[in-house]
Amino acid sequence: MKIVSQIKDPIRPEMELFESKFRDSMSSKVALLNRITHYIVNRKGKQMRPMFVFLTAKLLNNGQVNERTYRGASVIELIHTATLVHDDVVDESSKRRGFFSINALWKNKIAVLVGDYLLSKGLLLSIDHGDFDLLRIISVAVREMSEGELLQIEKARRLDITEEVYYDIIRQKTATLIAACCGLGACSVKPDSEDVETFRKFGELCGMAFQIKDDLFDYGSTAIGKPTGIDIKEQKMTLPLIHVLNICSKDEKKWLINSVKNHNKDKKRVKEVIAFVKEKGGLDYAVEKMLAYKNQALTLLETYPESDYKASLELMVNYVVDRKK
Repeated sequence: MKIVSQIKDPIRPEMELFESKFRDSMSSKVALLNRITHYIVNRKGKQMRPMFVFLTAKLLNNGQVNERTYRGASVIELIHTATLVHDDVVDESSKRRGFFSINALWKNKIAVLVGDYLLSKGLLLSIDHGDFDLLRIISVAVREMSEGELLQIEKARRLDITEEVYYDIIRQKTATLIAACCGLGACSVKPDSEDVETFRKFGELCGMAFQIKDDLFDYGSTAIGKPTGIDIKEQKMTLPLIHVLNICSKDEKKWLINSVKNHNKDKKRVKEVIAFVKEKGGLDYAVEKMLAYKNQALTLLETYPESDYKASLELMVNYVVDRKK
């Protein structure tokens, strides 16, 4: 957590004020809703997304933020939280960050409604203040996230995913939200400037690297919570596996697809698949691609003057690929 604390240093006061603004943005007249949102707020993660918003805004605006920046950060966190609540229902997941998920404690019906509530609160926060430029950025992200999830489900059924399609899926599913964070940060202080697109692109590249790193965890790491092979069990085609499918022999390909399709619950077979993908250089290939995205992101920052905020964003990009969980 030391690195995260270091990244947060130049935006500590903003993050503290954001906490209370975010809590207020969730409030409702319904006691049950307040109980649930209180539970959510008290189990927050690292809050990387608001950090991207504030660091980008301060980098572009001589260390200053405004009320739009706070609203942008709250909107992104409301939308992100809504998608997590809905994801847990879709995945039938009973845990989230080591705690019980909303659907585990309050059942699916309530979880879906809470997700809808958070989504509408996020949209209304922008509409009520006339932040239509911010609303456009976040609405595009929500649309793309839904498309990405559905594209992944469609492809998982047929296991016919190419590397290009894989990049499309992770760009929409994961990278689009981080792109929106950086775009919102820029747009909150410099609306209609070229910086908005530059930082949207910067966030997208970070998000691509982040998701490839996540996919690599499936092939083994002691520090993370999820067991290895979980993506294979869920028939998710990730970059190491896709690459190996592209370079192995016809027979090996047949065995791999059969393993993922029909033997994905067999622990021994899943271990064999993991070993085969490692042996064929699938992990090395994915690492190479991840580092390429990281370097492209860092290159975009080069044209901006040195500052604590720029240093934190550089640290963030490196943290995305170096993290242990």
